[in-house]
Amino acid sequence: MAESDWPILSFMPGSDPQQDEGRRTVAVGIALAGASAVLLGAFGAHALSGVLDLRGEGLWHTAVGFQLWHALAFTLVAFAAPHGRARRLALSSFMLGIVLFCGSLYALALGAPDRLGVLTPIGGLAFVIGWLAMANSFDGRPRPDSA
Repeated sequence: MAESDWPILSFMPGSDPQQDEGRRTVAVGIALAGASAVLLGAFGAHALSGVLDLRGEGLWHTAVGFQLWHALAFTLVAFAAPHGRARRLALSSFMLGIVLFCGSLYALALGAPDRLGVLTPIGGLAFVIGWLAMANSFDGRPRPDSA
């Protein structure tokens, strides 16, 4: 089995500085998404306890859960999905979903205007696109665009 058949090996640093920069960017995105989910969850449970109303607490809890699950999905795609357009789409969709869906819920929980809620379903759609792209990346067919 060739090294290119093992996506985890192709994620490791190599001799191509441009590819290594892309790998570092993805790894930093994963780390920030996961760490911020844990921090925001703790912040919500402790610093915001008694500050948020029931609706705000529910929004905050939903945002933290979705962020953590999609940080894990982001990690799976980054380390296991074959390189190609579907992988890139999944990675960018999961990150966009975290920013738009979770970010809008955090803001709404903290009292942002309700019109900001228009971003939530757009972020949710990005999550769905990410999951579908992830499924497509694992379908087993050869990829014409392996970059």
